[in-house]
Amino acid sequence: MITKDTFGNVGLGLRREMLDDLLGAPPKTIDFYEVAPENWMTLGGKFAAQFARLTEQHNFVCHGLSLSLGSCDALDTQFIAELKVFFEQHNIKCYSEHLSYCSGNGHMYDLMPIPFTEEAVLHTAKRIAEVQNRLERRIAVENVSYYAAPGQQMSEIDFTLAVLQEADCDLLLDVNNIYVNSINHGYDAEAFLAALPSERIAYGHIAGHYVEAQDLLIDTHGAEVCDPVWQLLQKAYNIHGVFPTLLERDFNLPPMNELLTEVEQIHQAQLLHQNEQRGIA
Repeated sequence: MITKDTFGNVGLGLRREMLDDLLGAPPKTIDFYEVAPENWMTLGGKFAAQFARLTEQHNFVCHGLSLSLGSCDALDTQFIAELKVFFEQHNIKCYSEHLSYCSGNGHMYDLMPIPFTEEAVLHTAKRIAEVQNRLERRIAVENVSYYAAPGQQMSEIDFTLAVLQEADCDLLLDVNNIYVNSINHGYDAEAFLAALPSERIAYGHIAGHYVEAQDLLIDTHGAEVCDPVWQLLQKAYNIHGVFPTLLERDFNLPPMNELLTEVEQIHQAQLLHQNEQRGIA
């Protein structure tokens, strides 16, 4: 399990719009930042120089968008080689990807759910193992939100656990995705959380979503984190202990001070758990 000493306990997803704020006065409450490597690997000029300054001064992790772990297309080995160079250049502490796919005779601009089947477990795990071998590092896979499960033969939790075990990889625990899926598919979010292996949690995500209907939530990362998701994060700490946790906000970006208010809520949730463990009211 990755610990606080690896890259800190509270993080923020970095967007280009934040660069001036972070370079001018980096917040002391943020221990690490996360980027999608696809959005930064090919940049030159001003943005590349600013990014290099940040990675020299702060801890960074990467969360990929296009590896397409569940696809039947061949792995893009050239892309994986480029990732390895990028990670070494910028001292990337951890790399995670989605437990999904986004290609099939071409690239799709969406993250599609892998069928919950035994065959898909073996196929996906083999690809994850190859990625780990090529990168010469462990990777984490994220439990994803989904809205349909065609060809389902296993539950989401059984599929997730089987992939983690078969691939011997780590987990990026997305608390919002568990909450969204629990509403959309009618399962117990806390039971799902409790079934996850604590020792495989690399770090966690927390984010906002859009309420389409009472029984349909859309994972958008475009809103504030709601109270039930904060409560589920607290339960996650109670079950698994405190793990590094990052605030995702992909669009509808508020001013930095509003983002830092949510970052502070992560700190407070971690402090509350630690105080409860020590018996401090």
